[in-house]
Amino acid sequence: MHERVLIVGAGMAGLCAALALAPTGRDIVILERDPPPPRGDPDLAFETWSRRGVGHIRHSHAFLARLRSIIKAEHPELHAELLHAGCRELGFEGMLTDLHRARYRPQPGDRDFAVLTSRRTTLELVIRRYVERHPNVRLVSETFVRGLLVKQLPEGLRVLGVSAADADGGRDIIGDVVIDAGGRTSSGVEQLIEAGAAISEEAENAEILYFTRHYRLHPGVSEPPRGKASTTGDLGFLKFGLFPADNGCFSITLCVHELELEMRKALVDPAVFDAACARLPGLAPWVAPETAAGVSRVFGMGDLHSRWRTLASGDTPSVLGYFAIGDNLIRTNPLYGRGCSFAAVTAYLLRDVLVSTDHAGDRLVEFQDLVTRELRPYYDNMRDQDRAAIRRARQQLTRGYRPSLKNRVTKSFLEDGVNIAIRSDVDLLRAALRGFHMLEPPSAWLKRPDNLAKVLRYWATGREKKASAYPVKPGPGRGEMFRALGLSTEADMIRG
Repeated sequence: MHERVLIVGAGMAGLCAALALAPTGRDIVILERDPPPPRGDPDLAFETWSRRGVGHIRHSHAFLARLRSIIKAEHPELHAELLHAGCRELGFEGMLTDLHRARYRPQPGDRDFAVLTSRRTTLELVIRRYVERHPNVRLVSETFVRGLLVKQLPEGLRVLGVSAADADGGRDIIGDVVIDAGGRTSSGVEQLIEAGAAISEEAENAEILYFTRHYRLHPGVSEPPRGKASTTGDLGFLKFGLFPADNGCFSITLCVHELELEMRKALVDPAVFDAACARLPGLAPWVAPETAAGVSRVFGMGDLHSRWRTLASGDTPSVLGYFAIGDNLIRTNPLYGRGCSFAAVTAYLLRDVLVSTDHAGDRLVEFQDLVTRELRPYYDNMRDQDRAAIRRARQQLTRGYRPSLKNRVTKSFLEDGVNIAIRSDVDLLRAALRGFHMLEPPSAWLKRPDNLAKVLRYWATGREKKASAYPVKPGPGRGEMFRALGLSTEADMIRG
């Protein structure tokens, strides 16, 4: 195959596209705006690699089982190199509660639930070096794509390549296929819309901000043992998560609603960030002075939206020779950890399309159809969760708010039914994880009659009989946390 493919961006989406297409023999050129990584180990990459084009490069990351399985099946050598570089695999047994362990019997499918986790810079470093070893892949750094080369042909609007600029000036680069993996800052779709392409988009603000800090365990100190208090949780006004990483490192991400101005301003201070973590039982052992030390500033991230773009309507492609993947096609709240998995899935769906047909119009129509069937259920589920989280966050800030009967029943079904069932029954945990890890549609497990019946039985059981299944309280209420951090509890309140 002598088709020339231009990939815009060497982030996770661009690298996944190269991983998918390199074995097909195509001539692949990756154009990356940022400088290459430094020569050296993952620590040097974390400390010095400038990635202006990836604003979330130093936020917490993990690869869900769907993406980990793709890497292991398609590129076993890469999988081994990631582990050799210090990347971690967190397996199914580490997710079990004491109730699960009492009756747990391993099953072959349990190995499919492993999460691959490390610092994002380590993931990109190892994958990039692996990709660059392919003889038909050329990665060109410090080359900024200024726009698409577009021409109106009798069969439709066609992308012929890109206009790029580097240290030597501007130049046009021609390709048979352009894959836009430029992320949320890419302007390719907007340019095509201006040129008349019928590309539709729907978007919603997630109304949340992220704050991440990295830590390293002291020499000779092991990670705190898993306890009853979870290292992830949702307090309504604050969400939190801990991410074990490579080479003795880990990160913690705290998320707040954009209306929480007092908390937003305070959390950028490492001392306040650490103090907030110390008030959360699941995180406190990790940030204790005798366990670890902070090794970074607090990185903030905002402007978080969900977005779904449609490049083909029915049998009508909007453009020929152009495909968007990753965040340029679908954006989701990073809270759900599916961004990299979405990028990989779209990249491998595109590979299948390019291999199966060479007709430009059919390619985009088939790609859009596959993406919609594969990913739309997860997108809708995450968007609905965002809407519910926004409502809860606003309720916390509303004076005199009283939940409706419907809200109380829904909350009870989730907390006293679904969550208790998953924490008690290992088969239900397996079923729920299949949706979480994108191995089947997200709500499919709960729609199965046997599973729903189990959940309803747990819900109907008195609290005293299932007391051991309830998790430890994840943290203090809003007022207690704010007072502990020296913040005003009233400054951001909404008049009810």
